[in-house]
Amino acid sequence: MNARLLASAAALALTAGAAQADYTLHILHTNDLHSRIESINKYDSTCDAETEAKGECFGGIARVAAKVAEMRKELDGQNVILLDAGDQFQGSLFYTTYKGKDTAEFMNAIGYDAMAVGNHEFDDGPEALAEFLGAVSFPLVSGNLDLSQSNVLNGKINGTLVLEVGGEKIGIVSALAVDTPETSSPGPNVIFQDEAEALKADVEALTAEGVTKIVALTHVGFVKDKALAEAVPGLDAVVGGHSHTLFSNTEEGAEKYPTMVGPVPVVSAYAYSKYLGHLVLTFDDAGNLKEASGEPILLDASVKPDPEVLAKVAELAKPLEEIRAKVVAEAAAEIDGSRDSCRAGECAMGNLIAEAMLERVKDQGVTIAIQNGGGVRASIDAGPVTMGEVLTVLPFQNTLSTFEAKGSTVVAALENGLSQVEDGAGRFPQVAGVKYTWDSAKPAGERVVSVEVMENGAWAPIDPEKVYGIVTNNYVRNGGDGYKMFASEGMNAYDFGPDLADVTAEYLAEVGPYTPALDGRITKQ
Repeated sequence: MNARLLASAAALALTAGAAQADYTLHILHTNDLHSRIESINKYDSTCDAETEAKGECFGGIARVAAKVAEMRKELDGQNVILLDAGDQFQGSLFYTTYKGKDTAEFMNAIGYDAMAVGNHEFDDGPEALAEFLGAVSFPLVSGNLDLSQSNVLNGKINGTLVLEVGGEKIGIVSALAVDTPETSSPGPNVIFQDEAEALKADVEALTAEGVTKIVALTHVGFVKDKALAEAVPGLDAVVGGHSHTLFSNTEEGAEKYPTMVGPVPVVSAYAYSKYLGHLVLTFDDAGNLKEASGEPILLDASVKPDPEVLAKVAELAKPLEEIRAKVVAEAAAEIDGSRDSCRAGECAMGNLIAEAMLERVKDQGVTIAIQNGGGVRASIDAGPVTMGEVLTVLPFQNTLSTFEAKGSTVVAALENGLSQVEDGAGRFPQVAGVKYTWDSAKPAGERVVSVEVMENGAWAPIDPEKVYGIVTNNYVRNGGDGYKMFASEGMNAYDFGPDLADVTAEYLAEVGPYTPALDGRITKQ
């Protein structure tokens, strides 16, 4: 283990005469595919045939299959494992239609060795995850979940794994973000334990069994991955997901691959099937990590999709074509819905969605719209807008929810939305009918500087005691992404409005051609 890197020179000298035999492990890895079964464009949305023909598309499960097969052939006779760090579920019409059955089939065919549980694997409750577990031929792992109270999942997810690779035991430990009950739907019987404490216990248990090479396969995000690499003794590497962080040694602005936290390499492979990670770990014969290197492989047009997998994708796509191909509107310019934009400040897609919600229910006395930035999943390019593109932006089948709440509750909701900006959390509040200023230097819970609402055609300070009509999506209204105040303090709630994707598509059609814009409704001080 890495702790043994601290061995003294004298101790090393004692073994200098012994025969040394290095062991090299190649870890191929993916994460956060989010049902991008088909190839994607530069906006991380489904790529169309014309763009594919131009060679401007990336990823898709057929490219993942082809590159994995190519790497296995290239590394024939060497030690290779294929891991996924979670969030295969949710994000395209494929998931909406097939609920993971397609994903299980493709992952089985590619030959994954293990997968971490991601928060979105719980989007349709433990039952959907249980169906997936029954369909895959490889184990899922998550060490900080107490499933003893779940009659659906108990005994079906591993706490740790040991893979036999080239005559050596490779230990896999895992953790899932503890805020998953706020970001998904695991239900009350899936109990979350502290990530670091769970990993420490699991590493100690594997070490006691004589496992000397241990990899953490996590779904907690890059910030927490770095903290875990530092806090958990005995880890040899962290292969993560959740934050969709770009790692590269050649792309500007990316995190270094691997990022070293002391002696522990930390890696991830962005998201949406765009990259295949390739981490190379070299150990001495005592299990000490000597070297960590590698680079994510961009799955661009130079990677020819696996023809058999591509044919199966095309077959599964046929029932979806009529829905996706329908042109619903026109965009005068790109509508930015990128993760970096919509989880950190005002973004064009957030404005569009919030305005669409407000427009739909304004005749009901609703004056404020709030949309969580994490519910915005892609951008839309300029030109004709298809229903398929809208569904890629808003894949969750959320419905409009209306309710009433005091101004003080609105301010508390905005504080919640701003509380985890540093982590790129999905709770960031995109708004309409309200504008606010916030201070990122202040601690969480004290970041809202001012809030104004539109009244009689003019902006006025929000009144903490006044009751306002509010629209959001049913996920947020019921306490998702930390918006518990809406569930506990909201009044006269109605959660069964139209689908948010339909509302957005219809709004685009009514106002089109739609010109995206930022107007300063969210100001960072």
